[in-house]
Amino acid sequence: MKLRRPYKIFRTVALTLVVLSLMAPLIWMIAASFKTNVDIYDTDKAFVFSPTLDNYTNVLQQANYVQFIGNSLWVAFAATVLSLLLGVPAAYSMSRFNMKKSALVVLMARVIPGVSLLVPWYYVFSNLQMVGGFTVLVLSHMFVSLPLIVYIMMGYFDGLPTELEEAALVDGLTHIGAFRQITLPLSVPGIATAGILSFIFSWNNFMFALVLSGADTKTLPVAIFDFVGYASIDWGGLMAAATVVTLPIMLIALFVQKYVVSGLTAGATKG
Repeated sequence: MKLRRPYKIFRTVALTLVVLSLMAPLIWMIAASFKTNVDIYDTDKAFVFSPTLDNYTNVLQQANYVQFIGNSLWVAFAATVLSLLLGVPAAYSMSRFNMKKSALVVLMARVIPGVSLLVPWYYVFSNLQMVGGFTVLVLSHMFVSLPLIVYIMMGYFDGLPTELEEAALVDGLTHIGAFRQITLPLSVPGIATAGILSFIFSWNNFMFALVLSGADTKTLPVAIFDFVGYASIDWGGLMAAATVVTLPIMLIALFVQKYVVSGLTAGATKG
């Protein structure tokens, strides 16, 4: 008992320090979004200041951020849906038919740095006159989301018992029918997990959108740079824009975290 008390105190202090170190930049960002640029540089007003909504007004009205929010939602949603439509059947086939070579290709696509493909992608898509459109953005985001979905769903399908599918085959169903009527309904938690993570990765993607987007198709991470000029930086607007980008994903992660954790671990406990 004497040893447990110091350990609990140390654990509490350590967790508190870790949480504070992770939350401090976020708290500073949100606080700075309600300050003027003068107040941001004034150390005496680090905690006590007069809040203002001018930065958010500038972001949502003058900077046309509503359009950029719609662009991010559309690209993330389209990339996620298309990746699920292609990735879930592919993961099922690789899992059930032991397609190790195909799984290796997916793993290679998962670990290849996306920056190494930007130059050939830009060359190909520019010759096809696709740079600056939504199609090229969705395709590039699928490069990240599709291997992620296949990787997650393969582990999930490996954990599902095959006896139910075998019984369905005996009853006269084809492999596709068994997949649609038996396996797919059982895989809803895993599909939800893969879809949520894919949407988050696509929403936060900066590199592909920076190179391949146009003036009318910019997503939120790229649009933040409108507040960075050659001579000066609008820190208040920059922090407000960063808050607009960050808070929706944080709220999604907060409300669906238990479903993500259960979906990621379900494949390891079933069967």
